[in-house]
Amino acid sequence: MRMFKLALCQIKGSFDKKESMATVTRYVETAAENGAQVISLPEMWNCPYSNDYFREYAEAEDGPTVKFLSDLAAKNDIYLIGGSIPELDGGKVYNTSFSFDRSGQIIGKHRKVHLFDIDVKGGIRFMESDTLTAGKDMTILDTEFGKIGVAICYDVRFPEWFRKMALAGAKLIVLPAAFNMTTGPAHWDITMRVRALDNQVYFAANSPARDENGPYVAYGNSCIASPWGDFIAHADEKESILYGDIDLDYEDSVREQLPLLKHRRPELY
Repeated sequence: MRMFKLALCQIKGSFDKKESMATVTRYVETAAENGAQVISLPEMWNCPYSNDYFREYAEAEDGPTVKFLSDLAAKNDIYLIGGSIPELDGGKVYNTSFSFDRSGQIIGKHRKVHLFDIDVKGGIRFMESDTLTAGKDMTILDTEFGKIGVAICYDVRFPEWFRKMALAGAKLIVLPAAFNMTTGPAHWDITMRVRALDNQVYFAANSPARDENGPYVAYGNSCIASPWGDFIAHADEKESILYGDIDLDYEDSVREQLPLLKHRRPELY
């Protein structure tokens, strides 16, 4: 049986990077002790989710946060998908997810491709492009368990991106994401299930825990959907670790019984 255990750490960030790192350490070590071989963190876990803070908290790839994540992966002998942090490159700031193998080597770097620029009447207005620059590359990790796709939050609104990942061999897609209290209740669950079943992959969305006193109130509800489109694990809004067994034999079985990826007619669309 080809199976591995995934853990999503749904945590609150803080204004203090050292405090945030201490929280991450506790949660990752607990998940590793409980048998997780691939562990994920949420979007912007080391920075308040606000345009007011992205540049202030931004670090280069050789900065202390990336080193911290690298050391954490190596110490716990895990694959670590490091949520996302504000990355400084030249004068630009990106929303970037760094991923690491068991030795702490960087094996993936995803810069959020689709920036969250929305204005919902009676809901939320947020313009990431005021401070952030969009990435342009698809990110797929090569691991001993197979290919794992990584994207960030608003990327999930663009189904073509995830079909491209599935066609490139991704069997699991991990999405650090911070939906808000307008879009979360309306769209979170259905979007994650649809991305899973349309592409016949495991789809894992890792939110921060909800902090009613923070500058941005995340929906929480981290979840793992199966290739059949049902939830195999689902959190509430509080801090927690969500575990799921990623069964690649089951995924193959779903694709054999309902071979929709083979039935595509790309010559027509």
